[in-house]
Amino acid sequence: MNRLKVIAMIPARYASSRFPGKLLAPLGGVPVIVRTCEAAAGMDFFSDVYVVTDDSRIRDAAAGTGVKCIMSRSSHETGSDRIAEAAAGIDCDIIVNIQGDEPFIQARTIAGVLEPFYLPGSGDIDLCTLKERMTDKDEIASPDNVKVITDINGFAIYFSRYPIPYPRDNFSDTVYYRHIGIYAFRKETLMMFPKWKTLQNEASEKIECLRFLEHGKRIKVVETEGMQVSIDTPGDLARAEAILRERK
Repeated sequence: MNRLKVIAMIPARYASSRFPGKLLAPLGGVPVIVRTCEAAAGMDFFSDVYVVTDDSRIRDAAAGTGVKCIMSRSSHETGSDRIAEAAAGIDCDIIVNIQGDEPFIQARTIAGVLEPFYLPGSGDIDLCTLKERMTDKDEIASPDNVKVITDINGFAIYFSRYPIPYPRDNFSDTVYYRHIGIYAFRKETLMMFPKWKTLQNEASEKIECLRFLEHGKRIKVVETEGMQVSIDTPGDLARAEAILRERK
């Protein structure tokens, strides 16, 4: 098995259009960002775990979790831009991007996004991400859920906020997958991201991983299941509180 140096980076900004300050919102009395940091720091995959933020409040909240902190510029438009800045001077092979609003992130999920890099033929993979099957019609229709379609080898064809594939003949067995925004990048691929222009599809859909596709990179997509709630809205926070109560 090839040996790879893997680090985790947690892009964490205070601003959020739907839920400003969500990463500092208390979840079971503990800030969301702290729970995410503690979950990542407890995994054996990483030689280091970093929070990357432009806000001192988030830096201070994460300080006692055992992760390192890198302050970044505030002007970044995407999480990939933010962690590319932070990772430039770090010696590593693979960078795993864990969103700061994923307090329930599990080791088996991270194992799934890393596994393809250790399999035969992994040289064709520039980055890897995840998908989860969707069955609820409202969730499939919602533009808040990014959908992904892949080829027969599990490489991404396209990501969209629109339900894809479109069931022209009302094909009831059409399967839809939600994109899970956890990525494992080869470092050299991530370093190219800020240098590329934003092209039509990314600009239209507002989905940053389309930049990789538009510039010819290959994205391996692995199916996962059992993802817990991400904290995007106050309603998500309430659902997360309910999950914590059930665990007690």
